Amino acid sequence: MLPRLESIRQVRQKLGVTQKRLARMCDVSASMINQIESGRSKPSYDTAKKIFDSLASLEGKTTSRTAGSLCSEDIVKLDEQDTLQDAVKQMRQYSISQIPVFSGRDPVGAITEDGIVKFLASGKESDLKSIRLISAMDPIPPIVDHDTPAALLVPLIRYSKCILVSKKSKIVGIITASDALKIME
Repeated sequence: MLPRLESIRQVRQKLGVTQKRLARMCDVSASMINQIESGRSKPSYDTAKKIFDSLASLEGKTTSRTAGSLCSEDIVKLDEQDTLQDAVKQMRQYSISQIPVFSGRDPVGAITEDGIVKFLASGKESDLKSIRLISAMDPIPPIVDHDTPAALLVPLIRYSKCILVSKKSKIVGIITASDALKIME
């Protein structure tokens, strides 16, 4: 799975690469890069992969770390049928602020401290023991491949509380903002 298309502009600008240069590297027109960055066009998977690979090769000159080398393999996770009270207990026990929510082996969302506070502030219900996570969870966090270059993770972690890491279609790790700080080391 590739990073979100919205991150292309940020990464490109961070690297100081023009749309024209990126287009030449990917064998597409500068107009196509512009349309992708502005959301007016969705590239094929192959084109998107070329773009991210090109950006990664430029970033690879500064770092060779990957999502797999940064992720925590011990994933604290909850089931969609668990309660908000279960989430609060886990967050306190492990001193974490977000937990991915699974249905069997598949991620279905995430529960965050912010999400819990917003849910309680909405006045819907306040008994944490009776509220199932499925009622208050955020969407599924981004999922990246184990070999995704670390530099491509920075834009993702800015907009998501965590990133899940997969290898051979199986979730094998999690990256949080504190893990992402390792990129700067």
